[in-house]
Amino acid sequence: MTRTARHAVRRMAQEEAQYGRAVLFAPVYMGAGAIIWFELDTDPPLAAISAGFAISVAALLLRREAGPVVRHLLLAAALLLFGMLLAQWQTWRAATVMLDTPVTTTVTGRIEEREADARGRWRYVLELQSTQAPALGRAPGMVTAFVRGQEQPFDLGDIIQGRARLTPPAGPALPGLHDFAFGAFFDGIGANGYFYGLPKLMSPAGDATNDGSFIGRADIWLTKFRSGIGDRIRTILPGDTGAFAASLVTDERRAISDETTEALRVSGLAHIIAISGLNMALSAGIFYVGLRYLFSLFPGAAQAWPTKKIAAFGALVTVTAYYMISGFGVSAERAFVMMAIMLVAVLFDRPSLSLRNVALSAIAILILSPSEALGPSFQMSFAATLALVSGYSLWQRRPSREGGLLRLRIFSPLAVVFRFFGGIASTSFVGGLSTAIFSIEHFHRLATYGLVANLAAMPVVSFVVMPVGMLAVLLMPFGLDYYPWQVTGVGLDAVTAIAKTVAAWGGNIPFARLPLWLFPTIVAGFLLMTMLRTKLRHAGAVLIAASIAIAALTPETPKTEVLISEDGELVALLRNGKLEPNRERPPDFIFGQWQQALALFDQQPPKMLPADDTTPTRKAKTGPPLRLDFNQQKILRDAMAAALDTVPEGGFACHRKDWCAAILDNGRILLTIDNAAYLGPACDIADLVVIPVRLRLNICRSGAQLFTGATLRRSGSVEIDLASEKPEIITAFQGVQRAWNRHRAYDWRSNTFVTSRDISSLSDSDG
Repeated sequence: MTRTARHAVRRMAQEEAQYGRAVLFAPVYMGAGAIIWFELDTDPPLAAISAGFAISVAALLLRREAGPVVRHLLLAAALLLFGMLLAQWQTWRAATVMLDTPVTTTVTGRIEEREADARGRWRYVLELQSTQAPALGRAPGMVTAFVRGQEQPFDLGDIIQGRARLTPPAGPALPGLHDFAFGAFFDGIGANGYFYGLPKLMSPAGDATNDGSFIGRADIWLTKFRSGIGDRIRTILPGDTGAFAASLVTDERRAISDETTEALRVSGLAHIIAISGLNMALSAGIFYVGLRYLFSLFPGAAQAWPTKKIAAFGALVTVTAYYMISGFGVSAERAFVMMAIMLVAVLFDRPSLSLRNVALSAIAILILSPSEALGPSFQMSFAATLALVSGYSLWQRRPSREGGLLRLRIFSPLAVVFRFFGGIASTSFVGGLSTAIFSIEHFHRLATYGLVANLAAMPVVSFVVMPVGMLAVLLMPFGLDYYPWQVTGVGLDAVTAIAKTVAAWGGNIPFARLPLWLFPTIVAGFLLMTMLRTKLRHAGAVLIAASIAIAALTPETPKTEVLISEDGELVALLRNGKLEPNRERPPDFIFGQWQQALALFDQQPPKMLPADDTTPTRKAKTGPPLRLDFNQQKILRDAMAAALDTVPEGGFACHRKDWCAAILDNGRILLTIDNAAYLGPACDIADLVVIPVRLRLNICRSGAQLFTGATLRRSGSVEIDLASEKPEIITAFQGVQRAWNRHRAYDWRSNTFVTSRDISSLSDSDG
């Protein structure tokens, strides 16, 4: 770099510092610290983090005469460590007890939340009070459970009892994918499940023995109020229309059918059903503009009173009420904090749309819930807001304004229409472009027709759905909300029709998993582009372009892989551009995630062998343990060997659901078995054996690699890369010492946490 270039960079850096741009990076450093803390395999030493934070803060205070670069680095170190401390603090606050193993037990619990889904089931969130037959020694505090076939739901606060099947929250379907247990831990949910039949009411809400604390009663009252609003809306507007309308007010989205939900996602309109910045901005904007217009009808009052601040305060009250009836969801919390900061800025005569306010909102969310930094909702919301506010700032500083024709009075109506649709188009384009990389990283797909869908749908949402829906909510206490909801329903039907029409065009591009380095590199470039003011921001564009070019030009070596679910029930081969599962009908929850992450939707089902009475089998899992004598083992061994001759072109050959055999590209043999009695013959034949049963063994006597329910419980899902000379075994967890996965090491027999072997030792095997 020449002296002139260094001088220019130094001058631009000083200009950025003068505008206070360094402050904008505070939430970035805090979020990075939280992400690092959560991604580690073990809890880092708290004393070391605290000492490092104290030293960084002390150095920052003592080195005031240091240059801007040194001070920025010290600030970054302090905020990074502060983010790690916040992550530790939130984990301590959560302290959720996670169920360690699937179990069927009699559950007694108080209903804290309820919600209907599209299949007519009721989902209850229960505060668990007791379990029986068996009594759990380490019972979760909160569980979710579905009830089928219930016409009249239980009331909030009711204590119910019933036989239920509970399972721990699922881990990642593949290493690196979304960990559902992580989110459940910080939501306070320790288990998911369903009731066998209808549970019985033990104590109704309002019973003297069932009152709870004042805060608990207030929370139940508010939840009942919210649930009553949703029930009222769905009574007036049945079907998807009512479920759609209720989701905009109370954030209850499960009642929307899968077809409509998928159409909204594919068309790029899914943001409408989430109570996010759009909903909060429209509700606040409608109230703010309406109140200012009302004051303008009285010139005396408008001149005597600060009508702008009064309108802002009224809008703040509106979004606060909206947030309270929305159920305190994560997206609603984030949108409320952002909107509240912007409205408070108006009260103090500060600019409401500024990057500093966005940064303050992000800091507030990270202090309250640093775990959200890992979630796609947090990342996409702030990415879109950051891009829009930054783009608006650049637009204000543009050298030219509207053309001369649009300034003429005769073209005023045209100018209004042009500005409105131009605003929708630019907002949709910038918002879609800024969240594209996050959609690809987290959901492995990209909606390419989102701009068209938003141009068609947003006028309906802005002028019909939100204003009339807000009027309907205000009229609901008086029973005058029927016709406003009907009008709102017409608008929502139009939005649904637009979503289904655009979704039918296709345009939903699937993406396989990105290289590990690509996502953080593009995000870093995006942050530079949107948070810097001078020409230094162009370095972000260069970084993004270079990253995409390197990823596109780097040849991708075709892989043959073995995928194993965390329960060992589902195994698949990735070969010749398609997935080859060991089940004719693989469970969609796991298999669908595999397909999305690998962008492979073609599959080769297993070849089902004819039923053979000579092959020993057990017809039901509930039957007695199957034991094989020497002759039966020989018959089974011969049947497994013969099955391998039937799959020369790949795929599995399966005998019922008892066992499946496959030959890998490297010549090794893979067997999946359903019963421990098959282990001996399987180990004699195969090089890799997968069994969902929890065994004490972790390797066959023959030396074959063994994946059991016990080893998979500690390792999570497994992916085996066969492309290299020595197969590489990748596990979802390198250890089970974090608070959200420690339950995997719990032994209910001894009521202790068993010291698990190092999962990385799996990769030391020759496969």
